[in-house]
Amino acid sequence: MNNAPLLPLHTELENATTQMEQMLTPEMVTMFDQSILQLRVSGIATALKVGTKAPDFSLKDQNGKTVTLYDYTAQGPVILLFYRGVWCPFCNITLRAYQQASELFEASGARILAISPQSPDYSTTMQTNNSITFPVLSDIGNKVASQYNILFELSESIRNVYRSIGISLDDYNGDSSWKLPVPTTYVIDRANIIRLTYAEADYKQRLEPSQVLDMLASL
Repeated sequence: MNNAPLLPLHTELENATTQMEQMLTPEMVTMFDQSILQLRVSGIATALKVGTKAPDFSLKDQNGKTVTLYDYTAQGPVILLFYRGVWCPFCNITLRAYQQASELFEASGARILAISPQSPDYSTTMQTNNSITFPVLSDIGNKVASQYNILFELSESIRNVYRSIGISLDDYNGDSSWKLPVPTTYVIDRANIIRLTYAEADYKQRLEPSQVLDMLASL
């Protein structure tokens, strides 16, 4: 087992935030901040609560293999990570952090599944770029994200900002909806009950793997 200490995820995310703000214009930063606030107060994406039964699903992983949630939970708890895509630096940092902790999760009997709306080719890129060993699933059309009530649509003004910095969700996701999941972490137990939910409109904030480990220890 890898005994290296877990690096604080929030430190890397804060560094990425600083780098992003240095690259963008002040107007762009303000627009992103306003869009986060609008999403937070809208109530559109209210993630499934602790105690709710997790909806089952079957999706293709980066290797084209079908992965079914309930097949995984039958063997132990599942850490379900919804992320935006390979184009998001905060998602890359988060998946790397969970990869670093993956052996500790497995020692607790838990396994990780990561889900985004991007096409399988980009899921493969995500897996390759970050040396991911857990399944990276493609939720084409955001059907599973909708089931988990974390789906929202980007405004036209934010779409234009994304396009101006070379990010076209039409290409990454293979549709023109410009919808994304709120980055969310669920822990689902063997009875398919959600035991932890962390959903944050601010995509620059994510749940520390150490907090998930603490939760798993209580199961």
